[in-house]
Amino acid sequence: MNSLTRAFLLGLSILLPVVLSIQLIIWLGSTVESWLKTLWLLVLSDTMYFPGLALISFIALTTLVGLLSRLAIIRGVLKLPGRAMERIPLVRYIYSTIKDFLDLIGGKTFSDQSVVWVTLPQANARLLGIVTKSGDDKSARLSSFIEDDEVAVYLPMSYQAGGYMLVVSRDQIEKTDMSPGEALHLIMSAGLGQQKR
Repeated sequence: MNSLTRAFLLGLSILLPVVLSIQLIIWLGSTVESWLKTLWLLVLSDTMYFPGLALISFIALTTLVGLLSRLAIIRGVLKLPGRAMERIPLVRYIYSTIKDFLDLIGGKTFSDQSVVWVTLPQANARLLGIVTKSGDDKSARLSSFIEDDEVAVYLPMSYQAGGYMLVVSRDQIEKTDMSPGEALHLIMSAGLGQQKR
């Protein structure tokens, strides 16, 4: 590989994440703006509306919903649209997939779970994963399919939203002091660019 190719690849590794991040932010902003602009124009005249009003209102609304969701009574009301979507056959899969993905990225789904090293039999390697269900937890449907001394471990894949769920015995796992969110970021970035804190 000649020096020009190496220089190009190095430049690409520096510029591409920045360009793609900016492009994603622009796309999200313009999408929100175009959707909410229609609603604003029902209330305001064309002369009163200014570019960015829809985006500002979306940020304000999102923050307000986040603050109100801390109140138990209002949290139940805010969950009603989601519960309704979970009852519609096709919409249920789309909604739950998006919700699970966002919860996964934020580490919310695994907030009470354990980050573990999984040692596979006859393998001279360890995998970092998150315990999602325990066999002795009879409140979960998955637990009815696994033994009391087994656990289900989610193994995320680097640079992807996918992963694997393995059922292993408890003697194949070793707990770590890492938080689920920290483990997810570490795995999804393949450990690259992670600074010690």
